[in-house]
Amino acid sequence: MAKIVLKNVTKAFDETQVVKDVNVTIKDGSFTVLVGPSGCGKSTTLRMIAGLEKQTSGDIWIGDRCVNEVPPGKRNIAMVFQNYALYPTMTVKENIEFGLINKKVPKAERKKLINEIAEIVGLTEYLKKKPQHLSGGQRQRVALARAMVKKPQVFILDEPLSNLDAKLRNQMRTELIELHKRLGTTFVYVTHDQVEAMSMGDEIILLNKGEVQQIDSPMKMYRDPNNTFTAEFIGTPAMNVVPYQQVRMYLPDVNLKAGYVGFRPEVVRLSGSSHHDNQLIIPGEIVTRETLGAEIIYKVKTAAGFCRVKQFQTNVEEATMIHLAIPLEKLYFFDKDGMRMRHVSIGQKPLVLEGV
Repeated sequence: MAKIVLKNVTKAFDETQVVKDVNVTIKDGSFTVLVGPSGCGKSTTLRMIAGLEKQTSGDIWIGDRCVNEVPPGKRNIAMVFQNYALYPTMTVKENIEFGLINKKVPKAERKKLINEIAEIVGLTEYLKKKPQHLSGGQRQRVALARAMVKKPQVFILDEPLSNLDAKLRNQMRTELIELHKRLGTTFVYVTHDQVEAMSMGDEIILLNKGEVQQIDSPMKMYRDPNNTFTAEFIGTPAMNVVPYQQVRMYLPDVNLKAGYVGFRPEVVRLSGSSHHDNQLIIPGEIVTRETLGAEIIYKVKTAAGFCRVKQFQTNVEEATMIHLAIPLEKLYFFDKDGMRMRHVSIGQKPLVLEGV
């Protein structure tokens, strides 16, 4: 096991900076997820940690050594990609064994390692099969097993589940969480899917345009976003973020220098009344509704723009005029640059905001 430290790490391709002065510490034994939209620099960051890309500036530490000049094969890291890169002419056993043979591991030790790892990932009965006779999930397990036999300090996983269907992705997410608990090794996992990030990681590093937006536990990031980017990226559906000036008239006796107001879809109550104490009331019209079993997601047209509302019981028809009722303490305020305002007064008293 080992912690990973990136100090002022930058990566530029020609004149374009894709990773900008990143400073992060990935804790020893953690399951850390790098998440963000396409092109945010997460895979590049991962490749720099692995040594597959050379940083333009800054230092990368794995454990107690700086690995700036250490080649990938000497970093004691194992990588798993979305493309499993299995050898089609080799059996499962031979794919797992290949790296051990190159490292001149004795035959008896190789056999013991392969049997042990195959048991952990559920491949014992498939050791004599070739990759073309395996399902996508089984091939992914082979890729994991091949990485695991190296007994690395760090596992690096670059969108390893993106080629699987939704049901299998859910199953493999659970299996990876259990595997991490069993091994206790540092996992660094890259994904663009915030659901994967929230469900798998014990810490999330959120990137946008090569810059770190926030580093926190999943629920801390959800409840206490630093800025509008985090607020709108984390959560399903995303937080509603509307211009402050467009809802100011609906707030009681308030005159803030805010730029935006945010509220989660699940804290909204649909109401027929325009008067509620200590709540923000926004009139609107239901445009669409998506029925998702126990939940219904409404898209509501308001003077502040379209808002999403998640309800568990209320069933309202489309084209219905309605009011969105949001408790004041559930509101998030952001300045004109989109940064979180954590101390807000409404009327004569400070407002105790969620997440503060």
